[in-house]
Amino acid sequence: MNSNKNKTDREFRTGNTRFWIFRRASWALAGLSVVLCGIPARAGQNPDPAGTGAPPTTQQLSNQPQSEQKTALRISGRIVDQTGVALVGARIALTGEDASQSQEVLTGDDGLFTLANAAPGPFHLTITAAGFAAQEFSGNLSSTESFVVPQIVMTVASVTTEVLVVPPSQVEIAREQIKEEEKQRALGIIPNFYVTYIPDAAPLVPKQKFELAWKSMVDPVTFGLTGAIAGLQQAQNDFSGYGQGAQGYARRYGAAYGDMVTSTLIGSAILPSLLKQDPRYFYKGTGSKHSRLLYAIANSVICKGDNGHWQANYSAIIGGLAAGGISNLYYPAKDREGADLTFENALIGIGATAAANVLQEFVIRKFTSNAPKSDPGNASKPSGPIGKLFNSFVHYGD
Repeated sequence: MNSNKNKTDREFRTGNTRFWIFRRASWALAGLSVVLCGIPARAGQNPDPAGTGAPPTTQQLSNQPQSEQKTALRISGRIVDQTGVALVGARIALTGEDASQSQEVLTGDDGLFTLANAAPGPFHLTITAAGFAAQEFSGNLSSTESFVVPQIVMTVASVTTEVLVVPPSQVEIAREQIKEEEKQRALGIIPNFYVTYIPDAAPLVPKQKFELAWKSMVDPVTFGLTGAIAGLQQAQNDFSGYGQGAQGYARRYGAAYGDMVTSTLIGSAILPSLLKQDPRYFYKGTGSKHSRLLYAIANSVICKGDNGHWQANYSAIIGGLAAGGISNLYYPAKDREGADLTFENALIGIGATAAANVLQEFVIRKFTSNAPKSDPGNASKPSGPIGKLFNSFVHYGD
């Protein structure tokens, strides 16, 4: 019986030991579960920098990125013209306190624009469009809501025309005057290019002097008059060394045309350019007939310089001598009489020029087409040493 009792006590103690072990194991499992369940919950919280285990403060929350605390801000609006039609392609430039926030956009088909991610605070818009005056708009963007700009009406840009008046140069004035002179023809046919009816006509530059000489040399009437002179010489058997017939006429024609070309080219272009003299005759047209007659005759040996002063006409005098000397190269040998004939022809040329000037002063102007209809007024009075001498016997006025 004792053995049964001892067996029973051992079984009781064994059962109690198992129960105690089971209860301890249950408590351990329960504690482990609590620990494991608490880790995910703490993982979602902000870490405690100080390691104190205290909850995060307001200052710590303010240090969080602003993008987590507010939404993106925008500035939008619409651009139209004066008739209310949407302006497409208008440029809107945004500037604010922060230069890095500046941006530009273009209006769409409906005239709308949107400036995204704008910084809160004062801002300034500049609106430009081709053909329209620039517009500006200023505002203040709140930190809580976007800004809608009132509809902006663009006005047409005013057109400013600036007229700069530049007086024509002497060269341009002379060019226009030459164009009128090249239209002057006696009896509507004969060239009358070397006469100006403008008392203070602009001086010619060398290029214009050569152009006027060329115009005179190649004029069809010049060829016709040269042919008439050659025919008259052949009829009178002048320069008999040329012979008769077509060959003789051709030689006389060439000699007559050569005389005209050399005298015009040397006396009216080359020397006037080198000596700065004007080869034209300046029509007087006023004063007594006596003064006009003396003026015309004197102009065979004097001329107006490019500086406006009267001076000896070296161009015409030397040009006549040079042309006569050159003619000895192509005239028949028996008709060459050396220097005496050359100087004689030069004097004859001066006399012929004087006679032509008298005709210009009193007759030819009346029969010249495209000449001014009215008198040119008072001719410019001579100046300089030659001009003073000239003025002593040519009186101006009535």
